[in-house]
Amino acid sequence: MALDHGVVGVRRGPWTRSWTSTDSLTYALGVGAGQLDPTRELAFTTENTAGVTQQALPTYAIVIAQFGGPQLGLEGVDFTQLLHAEQALTLHRPMPVAGSASLTSTITDIFDKGKGALVVNEITATDPEDGAPLFTTRSSVFIRGEGGFGGDRGPSATFDVPAGPADAELRFPTSVSQALLYRLSGDRNPLHTDPAFAAAGGFDRPILHGLCTYGIAVRLLLNEFCDGDASKLRAVSGRFTKPVWPGDELVVTAWADGDTVLFRTANGAGDVVLDHGELTVEK
Repeated sequence: MALDHGVVGVRRGPWTRSWTSTDSLTYALGVGAGQLDPTRELAFTTENTAGVTQQALPTYAIVIAQFGGPQLGLEGVDFTQLLHAEQALTLHRPMPVAGSASLTSTITDIFDKGKGALVVNEITATDPEDGAPLFTTRSSVFIRGEGGFGGDRGPSATFDVPAGPADAELRFPTSVSQALLYRLSGDRNPLHTDPAFAAAGGFDRPILHGLCTYGIAVRLLLNEFCDGDASKLRAVSGRFTKPVWPGDELVVTAWADGDTVLFRTANGAGDVVLDHGELTVEK
């Protein structure tokens, strides 16, 4: 079976997703909070520290949106050939440490990239009680072997690194068990744990979740530019460009201009793994 292009515009949901304080803590640990200094990020890793109010990392919203509900609508696709390509998140209010969301999902586009198809999906989350918007996620997945159907290639985004020195260079060494911990938040894709599945996808060993790399980068940027106040994040976006292996060092380079922070993330060897990064914060 091949990719069904009739899924474009089909709305799935609504469905309800709930999470607890413990879920928020588990996610924070999965993206490395407290891993280097257990006393530095207690707002993300504990719920009972005197004088510290627990916060949820905003990027946990992406996990809530994309896992635990209806499938993406890509029946017939070989998932060993699917890679996360881009991810964007808009927060309409601060992410609560516990709560519920009513979610709807729509595949908005399928672009022809020649060697594969780029499938764009948008998920909106609202408060089940009053219908107020909570957050919106927009993700793209690249499916190898599904291109060449004569469709629109889609927009070509550019990313110009600002002139002059960066405002921050933030480093984080992932652990060899990073994927095993991160998966407990809901992303059980065997590409990140099963050597045989990873080999079928062309990798010599399981790779780290792209969204784990994404969450680590945003966490570091929040600490640097928002003093660890997660409520200041308004939006974030980025493009995945190269796999990360559990145990790799991540290096986030950032340039700040008012309420916008442009960033890219590389591995320790200097290869860019997350590009076109843009963070919007409240000043």
